[in-house]
Amino acid sequence: MQEEKLEFINSKMFELLASLPEGSKGLWGKMNSQHMVEHVRDFFNVSIEQMRFGLVTPEEHLPKYKEFLLSDKQFRENTKAPPNVLGEEPMPLRFNTFNGAVDALRKTVDQFNDYFNNNPGKKSIHPVFGPLDFEEWVQLHYKHITHHFRQFGILPRHA
Repeated sequence: MQEEKLEFINSKMFELLASLPEGSKGLWGKMNSQHMVEHVRDFFNVSIEQMRFGLVTPEEHLPKYKEFLLSDKQFRENTKAPPNVLGEEPMPLRFNTFNGAVDALRKTVDQFNDYFNNNPGKKSIHPVFGPLDFEEWVQLHYKHITHHFRQFGILPRHA
């Protein structure tokens, strides 16, 4: 199952993004398609420690959060990151075009794979889910990406 999720991240995600019109709006939330791509890239950067956030979940709650992470349950529509992680408004765009953001995401996904291949057993901190290893990050990235792909209508809303 993890191989399928990793294949989705490495390949299928980019095939689906190719069908998403630049500047399109989501079915919920405030981000446009480029904001979403840059947001997804940011969390790949968190997984490879290029961006860091402190842990916001109390340690005693981490087992419950990890249980959700490892389950097949999806994020609910309009799930928001804690305000001390991300603000209410989308971050300003950092790339000139949607395709530029997608290219940057592709490079960051490659860095993600290289990072964990070169650091077997490594764990890095997600601000909500705590320390995650490669398999857990694959699970989280898959869950996160499919959540946003449902938001933008490139995956069915209730799949």
